[in-house]
Amino acid sequence: MFHPYFLVASILLNYFIGLLATTASNNGGFTVELIHPDSPKSPFYNANKTFTGRLNKYYPNALQSQVTALNAQHLMKVSIGTPPVDIYGIVDTGSDIVWTQCVPCDGCYKQINPMFDPQKSSTYSDISCQSGQCRLIDSATCSPQNLCSYTYVYADASIAQGVLAKEKVTMISTSGQTVSLDIAFGCGHNDTGTFNDHEMGLIGLGGGSVSFVSQIGSIFGSNRFSQCLLPYDTDPSIASKISFGNDSEVVGDGVVSTPLVAKEDKTPYFVTLEGISVGDTYVPFNSSRKLSKGNVLLDSGTPQTIMPFDFYDPLAAEVQRQIAMDPIKDDPDVGTQLCYRTKTNLDGPILTVHFEGANVQLMPLHTFVPLKDGVYCFAMQESDGDVGIYGNYAQANFLIGFDRETMKVSFKPTNCTKQ
Repeated sequence: MFHPYFLVASILLNYFIGLLATTASNNGGFTVELIHPDSPKSPFYNANKTFTGRLNKYYPNALQSQVTALNAQHLMKVSIGTPPVDIYGIVDTGSDIVWTQCVPCDGCYKQINPMFDPQKSSTYSDISCQSGQCRLIDSATCSPQNLCSYTYVYADASIAQGVLAKEKVTMISTSGQTVSLDIAFGCGHNDTGTFNDHEMGLIGLGGGSVSFVSQIGSIFGSNRFSQCLLPYDTDPSIASKISFGNDSEVVGDGVVSTPLVAKEDKTPYFVTLEGISVGDTYVPFNSSRKLSKGNVLLDSGTPQTIMPFDFYDPLAAEVQRQIAMDPIKDDPDVGTQLCYRTKTNLDGPILTVHFEGANVQLMPLHTFVPLKDGVYCFAMQESDGDVGIYGNYAQANFLIGFDRETMKVSFKPTNCTKQ
């Protein structure tokens, strides 16, 4: 999860159920603007593996929602309930959960927008402990009211707790037509931690069988999606996009691809990082032992790129060597981060990320972000883990395609403010 300068991992509950309203294109795809299947386990399939979601009808044009880029996150707007209430959720490729804060929410973190009130919606219904959806959750518990309760705990001590429910999600297509679908989602009643007051919940795009993407699957043409994330501090009136289905395939000049690595944990999108070049100087990910496949995961919900210290240390040292300025020292706001004082954007070296079979070039826009006025910090951080996290700062201004059928991720340099 998703807070600048915090690493969030080690999830106790790697679950959620979420499916948003969709619109199909002529070849089965659809598009949602950002503000990051046919599985028989999906809550929208019955015992006969028949899809039980309910669409009003399909439309040949794209489905879109408003984007807000705020505090290094990308918030997608959807409307839930009857009458509809607007929800802004963090788009996160590092998890499967979809949830929003609901009334009553005693002890919840403060949010600016009104919380969703189930009692004011005519289409809301709770999910019982005996349901198939509840049995999919390893850590699910049964409330005294026989409701399916979930708990999602993050490494920074943020907690999302609530009950599973079914509800109608409504979105607007590019032609102005309304598209709606019954979903299962998390109604949060006790959410605490590092969430900010503009974030009303989360939309999980992970690889688990109950994520947003997995539940859509071949219904919309193919099991793939793509995203084009905006750079940090982009004007919030500018939208970026995420697309689902056949239309989301990333092709054309400049596209490079790397294999997705399947592991026991199905949620993260693992890829293999061989090393990073700072200018012309190559820094290997692992110089002392055999390179492990799937040593990095792609996470739109984590702003910074976080790498094992034995790779980060020589990488940061080389970045510092190639910058003709003295880094900041003895500033409590900076701490141990590699930061510089400058009146303009830092003119740092170009970094080339060497994934297996794909070289991705990062400009200073990706690698140095403002900590405060006149201070720019290296947008990477070290950890004592073995697996790195490729965060959303580094993903900005790339059209990135996650193809779960051919098991590859594709990158295409793109001005996402123009998409």
